[in-house]
Amino acid sequence: MGFPKFLLGDNTDYPDAIFVIHTEFPRFIINLADDEVEWLEEFDKNDEKDLQEEAESLFQAANDFYDREIERYDE
Repeated sequence: MGFPKFLLGDNTDYPDAIFVIHTEFPRFIINLADDEVEWLEEFDKNDEKDLQEEAESLFQAANDFYDREIERYDE
């Protein structure tokens, strides 16, 4: 059994933050409260250009994951 693609993160030092962790390449943590992203990978200039389109899709997937998880908590 592997790890899920997305995980929710919580930290009492950041009570208003909504952290989603992407565990596959390119790994990142996004705070959905303000869309701040912390990349856990290092990229060169060529990678950054290719990553831009993929990143938008991954950020949307992180939002969708969060929405789905919240719906499940409410059930």
